Amino acid sequence: MKKMLSRTLALVLTLACVLSLSVVAFADGEKQHFDKLTLEFVPSKDADVIIAGTENLDDLVQAEMAKMGYDIDEVKISVGTNYDATGEAMSAGTIDVGWLPGGTYALYSDDTEVILTATRNGLSNDSTNPADWNGEENATRKDGPQVTYYRALIYATPSAYGKKLAEKVNNGEKLTWEDLDGAKWAVQKTSSSAGYVYPTMWLMENYDGKKISDLSNVIPIDSGYGTSFSYAAAESVDIIVCYADGRNDYEASWTLPTDQKDATGKQGMGRKDSIWNELNVIGVTEGIYNDTVAVSKASPFYTDELKAALQDCFINIINTEEGKAIFDVYSHTGYAKAVDSDYDGARMAMVAVSD
Repeated sequence: MKKMLSRTLALVLTLACVLSLSVVAFADGEKQHFDKLTLEFVPSKDADVIIAGTENLDDLVQAEMAKMGYDIDEVKISVGTNYDATGEAMSAGTIDVGWLPGGTYALYSDDTEVILTATRNGLSNDSTNPADWNGEENATRKDGPQVTYYRALIYATPSAYGKKLAEKVNNGEKLTWEDLDGAKWAVQKTSSSAGYVYPTMWLMENYDGKKISDLSNVIPIDSGYGTSFSYAAAESVDIIVCYADGRNDYEASWTLPTDQKDATGKQGMGRKDSIWNELNVIGVTEGIYNDTVAVSKASPFYTDELKAALQDCFINIINTEEGKAIFDVYSHTGYAKAVDSDYDGARMAMVAVSD
């Protein structure tokens, strides 16, 4: 009887301790108060399109984080002027949470920590033969299975020289280095996975180790892919590089008059024919590990508890209809918890293309 009483008493005391700790933990959580949490996206889409698409994200983050015991007065959302600007801001601690491509994360991973990897709908086309991507009959659809990678494509524009390159590829001919070196290229910042790193690796693999930096005529673009597509439409460059579903994103604006905007706010580019017919793929890269959601290690709020809360926060948000609509601006359809070693391949890629 005494043993039973002793065990019962021990159990009661244990439960009391657990309840006490739970109350203390909850109380401490309730006391987590931030004046402002800063979130920043890189400009892989036009900045105004991202801002419009993420309009309600601040309220959703506040509400989800409140459920986890975080009282946040303001969630501020911004778009970096370029990829490196967001990485630098996170390194300095002026941005708490950033959406970084794999290559940019690899470059700034000493000062940031990945918490999530994006998943997305795969495309209807995943061929490594560039000719398979061209023409209306091969227009890609975003209806494939969920994937954790995407490809970059090298596109020939409708300029006179771009058409010559496209014609060779569509006839099954291999482009020479001289063909590519004679073109005017538009590329993104050097930390952009789809806009620089993997197109460089494609060149290295197919043209005896030569890189984008070895090309004779390259225009670096700081302002995102929208500028590349507008240059292509204006026939002021011969080749652009972009993620594989880039034509989907600019399909409507490609043929709109230049004084109009599409439903997402992209400016019309004034072309007469379909983007699928005019912007031809001439190269297909290897798969690129998906974008990250990363936390600044220099943020005053950087703790293991906050990282875990943010992981659950964004997973919960993207699993709602409203959240899916918001993150569709980045073609993200889900988030999976991630660790730093997931991006070792991206680091290797950065080393490979560094000059």
